[in-house]
Amino acid sequence: MLVKVFVTPRKGILDPQGRAVEQSLKSLGFGGVGAVRVGRYITLELDAPSVEQARAAARRMCEQLLANPNIEDYSFEVEPPEAGPR
Repeated sequence: MLVKVFVTPRKGILDPQGRAVEQSLKSLGFGGVGAVRVGRYITLELDAPSVEQARAAARRMCEQLLANPNIEDYSFEVEPPEAGPR
Protein backbone atom coordinates (compact mmCIF):
# COMPACT_ATOMS: atom_id res chain seq x y z
CA MET A 1 0.00 0.00 0.00
CA LEU A 2 1.08 3.54 -0.64
CA VAL A 3 1.05 5.85 2.38
CA LYS A 4 1.31 9.61 1.80
CA VAL A 5 2.28 11.60 4.90
CA PHE A 6 1.98 15.39 5.18
CA VAL A 7 3.86 17.10 8.04
CA THR A 8 3.39 20.84 8.68
CA PRO A 9 4.33 23.27 11.44
CA ARG A 10 1.55 23.76 13.96
CA LYS A 11 -0.34 27.03 13.88
CA GLY A 12 1.35 29.54 16.13
CA ILE A 13 4.79 27.96 15.65
CA LEU A 14 7.35 30.17 13.95
CA ASP A 15 7.92 29.04 10.35
CA PRO A 16 10.85 31.07 8.97
CA GLN A 17 10.98 29.05 5.74
CA GLY A 18 7.27 29.66 5.12
CA ARG A 19 7.71 33.35 5.85
CA ALA A 20 10.64 33.57 3.39
CA VAL A 21 8.58 31.86 0.68
CA GLU A 22 5.65 34.19 1.36
CA GLN A 23 7.85 37.29 1.08
CA SER A 24 9.53 36.00 -2.08
CA LEU A 25 6.20 35.29 -3.74
CA LYS A 26 4.98 38.80 -2.87
CA SER A 27 8.18 40.32 -4.29
CA LEU A 28 7.52 38.38 -7.52
CA GLY A 29 4.10 40.01 -7.81
CA PHE A 30 1.90 37.35 -6.22
CA GLY A 31 0.15 39.79 -3.89
CA GLY A 32 -2.73 37.54 -2.85
CA VAL A 33 -0.48 35.05 -1.06
CA GLY A 34 -0.52 34.83 2.72
CA ALA A 35 0.09 32.49 5.64
CA VAL A 36 2.53 30.21 3.80
CA ARG A 37 3.54 27.11 5.75
CA VAL A 38 6.36 24.89 4.50
CA GLY A 39 6.35 21.26 5.54
CA ARG A 40 7.33 17.80 4.36
CA TYR A 41 5.70 15.24 2.09
CA ILE A 42 6.74 11.64 2.70
CA THR A 43 5.69 8.55 0.74
CA LEU A 44 6.00 5.01 2.07
CA GLU A 45 5.41 1.65 0.46
CA LEU A 46 3.88 -0.40 3.26
CA ASP A 47 3.19 -4.11 3.28
CA ALA A 48 0.05 -4.46 5.42
CA PRO A 49 -2.77 -7.00 5.31
CA SER A 50 -5.52 -4.34 5.39
CA VAL A 51 -6.09 -0.62 4.97
CA GLU A 52 -7.01 -0.35 8.66
CA GLN A 53 -3.71 -1.92 9.72
CA ALA A 54 -1.82 0.34 7.31
CA ARG A 55 -3.53 3.38 8.87
CA ALA A 56 -2.63 2.21 12.37
CA ALA A 57 1.00 1.65 11.36
CA ALA A 58 1.18 5.05 9.62
CA ARG A 59 -0.22 6.77 12.71
CA ARG A 60 2.40 5.09 14.93
CA MET A 61 5.19 6.04 12.48
CA CYS A 62 4.08 9.68 12.53
CA GLU A 63 3.79 9.80 16.31
CA GLN A 64 7.13 8.08 16.95
CA LEU A 65 9.38 9.44 14.19
CA LEU A 66 8.00 11.33 11.22
CA ALA A 67 6.47 14.30 13.06
CA ASN A 68 7.53 16.17 16.19
CA PRO A 69 4.28 16.32 18.19
CA ASN A 70 5.41 19.46 20.04
CA ILE A 71 5.70 21.64 16.95
CA GLU A 72 4.21 19.74 13.99
CA ASP A 73 0.88 18.39 12.83
CA TYR A 74 0.50 15.49 10.45
CA SER A 75 -2.07 13.87 8.23
CA PHE A 76 -1.83 10.89 5.94
CA GLU A 77 -3.61 9.02 3.18
CA VAL A 78 -3.48 5.29 2.53
CA GLU A 79 -3.97 4.04 -1.01
CA PRO A 80 -4.72 0.33 -1.32
CA PRO A 81 -2.83 -1.50 -4.04
CA GLU A 82 -4.43 -1.38 -7.43
CA ALA A 83 -5.81 -4.62 -8.74
CA GLY A 84 -3.74 -5.99 -11.57
CA PRO A 85 -5.13 -6.97 -14.99
CA ARG A 86 -7.38 -10.01 -15.03
